[in-house]
Amino acid sequence: MRGNGLIAQLRRPPGGRDARIMLLAQGVDRTGTGVWSAASVLYFTYVCGMDARQLGLLLGVGAVAGIAGSPLAGRLAERVPVRLLLIGCHLLRLGAMVLLLVVDDFAALLPVVALICLAERAAKTLEMLFATRVAGERRTTYQALFRSVANAGVALGAGVAAIGLAVGSTTAYRVLILANGLSYVLAAVLVWRAREPSGHGLVAAKGGAGGGAEGAEGRAGEPSAAPSPWRDRGYLRFVLLDIPLNLDDSILGVGLPLWLVHHTGAPHAVVPAFLVLNTVLVVLLQLRVSAWAEGPRGAATAVRWYGVAVLGSCLLIVLATGAGPVAASVALLAAAVLVTVAELMRSVSSWELAVVLAPPGARASYLGVAGMSQSVQKSVGPLLLTGVVMAAGPVGWVGLGAAAVGLGALQRRASLGRLAALDAMAAGAGAGAEPSSRPATASVG
Repeated sequence: MRGNGLIAQLRRPPGGRDARIMLLAQGVDRTGTGVWSAASVLYFTYVCGMDARQLGLLLGVGAVAGIAGSPLAGRLAERVPVRLLLIGCHLLRLGAMVLLLVVDDFAALLPVVALICLAERAAKTLEMLFATRVAGERRTTYQALFRSVANAGVALGAGVAAIGLAVGSTTAYRVLILANGLSYVLAAVLVWRAREPSGHGLVAAKGGAGGGAEGAEGRAGEPSAAPSPWRDRGYLRFVLLDIPLNLDDSILGVGLPLWLVHHTGAPHAVVPAFLVLNTVLVVLLQLRVSAWAEGPRGAATAVRWYGVAVLGSCLLIVLATGAGPVAASVALLAAAVLVTVAELMRSVSSWELAVVLAPPGARASYLGVAGMSQSVQKSVGPLLLTGVVMAAGPVGWVGLGAAAVGLGALQRRASLGRLAALDAMAAGAGAGAEPSSRPATASVG
């Protein structure tokens, strides 16, 4: 991957033809997502006539429903082909979007939006499971390509939405809904053209043996039983720590804009620049960062630097407090850059560690549980920032940054400990040792 540009990688992605088709499908899907994300709040407000309380409840219900999407998709993927499940998710989202065209009652919209969010989160988990199986040991490269394509797609979709929003009529909003629905149709067709990935994915060559993960958490006495992520304390610890290590999303989308408006003299026109800057940097830098943090150990290192980047962004936000237009704008834009660096680190570490810390034979269900971390963060992250961090003022931001550093170090230590335990068990199994004789629980950390 090193030294190769984005275009060259897109022409020959890890996984070959099927990976290229899936990347195209994901790009089409995210373009539709960009359209709907830019228009949804205004649609519910001006077309459906919701007030702020109703809108908050609607979005909250959707976020909670999305949490269930990842483990549900992972569980089903152990029994049903990933390709068929993903097509089903796209068609389910299409049906829900069509319902939006004929339903405007608040009570009726609650289950519709919940269904959209659940299917969307399930689709994202299935997409990455497909990548894990097709790209194998080069899944980090695929993840980097996907994020570059996804960000470009969302930006394109937001541009399309801007045209409809400029018109502002009910018809224009409905056309945007249809455009999003069309993206689901095209994505489903593209997924249909791909071949179903075989097996449960390749075991990572570097530190990801994982074959004895069952025993690593005290189930060595049942080597033949399919492991459950819900009974794997070490893996659940990883997932729980990963939730706050996704807060960069809320900092960029909620923390920076609100702090700019209420605590600095920066012009409001700077707010859209946060997203533009984030999108451009992700497209340009994701491949480079992924090359630097490749493999399980590299991913664990990226977790530590994630905390450092978040701390830096928090300190810049503090410096912007009470500052004038120019100084505050520069400080907040620099904070947005560091938040994006944190996002780049997180995108490498979260998924790579979620894969290599899971037993290969049950990887789908494990990754489904790992996928919950982003959904949970989207639900509680904004509340944490507004109700705790921002309410405490500059001290709250410093505390958030310090917590990110500490949690990053803890996640790195726990992940390296589990990897070492899995490597030791794999080596013992290869030498004919009995896995049940290893008290691996003590080495997981």
